[in-house]
Amino acid sequence: MSPEDLMSHLTRLRRAQIGLRRAPHKPLLLLWLLARFHICGTSAVSYEEAEEPVSRLINDFGPALASPSRARERAAMPFVHLERTLWELHDSAGNKLGPDVPERGARLRAAGAHGRLQSDIEGLLTDPATLAAAVRLLLDQHFTPNLQPSLCAALGLEPTLLDSAAREPVTPARRARRAGFAEEVLRAYAYACAFCGYDGMLGRNPVGLEAAHIRWHSQDGPDALTNALALCALHHTLFDLGVLGLTDDLRISVSRLYVARSHAGGTVDALHQHPLTAPRPGHPAPGREYVRWHHDQVFKHAGTA
Repeated sequence: MSPEDLMSHLTRLRRAQIGLRRAPHKPLLLLWLLARFHICGTSAVSYEEAEEPVSRLINDFGPALASPSRARERAAMPFVHLERTLWELHDSAGNKLGPDVPERGARLRAAGAHGRLQSDIEGLLTDPATLAAAVRLLLDQHFTPNLQPSLCAALGLEPTLLDSAAREPVTPARRARRAGFAEEVLRAYAYACAFCGYDGMLGRNPVGLEAAHIRWHSQDGPDALTNALALCALHHTLFDLGVLGLTDDLRISVSRLYVARSHAGGTVDALHQHPLTAPRPGHPAPGREYVRWHHDQVFKHAGTA
């Protein structure tokens, strides 16, 4: 297998869904395995060892669970169903386990399930450029850029990893963002955060203001005003993490899982049920289909706990 073959396999990774909701379980397991290889020199791991950290990643960076009963074993699904072109899975006796194994944590622990990336893939990952390109591809395809620093920190990956390679394998082209989109969004919202009204400038240039996609660009969200908000950097991050959301009537929601003790942290709670600032006349309001996507796919409902 060549580095280009590996990137092709990662690009074709099936984007799983549970019902109509995104399920980034496989990309998160793969990212955790890549980080493990980077730190430990091997991706070999038992399910028992992987269950808690991978489930925590899925809880933190995936959609909320309707019921918290399986929150501690969300790693079971990708551990079983990750494509065997990338992954090998065995029981304690060394017998291969196929994708028909029940995706239940108790069953996998009892079987002594353990897996590792295929040996030729591990060989490729000894090259820092290939490892960095694989991490970057998974981040770009499955997550919004605003989450990537937090996700790398949770994985224990240094921020410099993605820029450390002197060369990169050939990777598939990313879907380009429309030129002028960010400026168009900021103008539509009069260069102010649609949540809190922050409108800081340095000279004539806005600072700390960003164009936020409601439905993530990586999840086929269009570069359109109906799918965008002008947000300050703080509220953009909280929106992408699911701390903040929107209701159908365009009021701000604050997740009940959010906790703050300081006055500054409490200003986020104070946003709950406040109306979203409307764009300037002549510009469209956020589309209900994108608001609903964020509510279903990103916002952290209490069931995530």
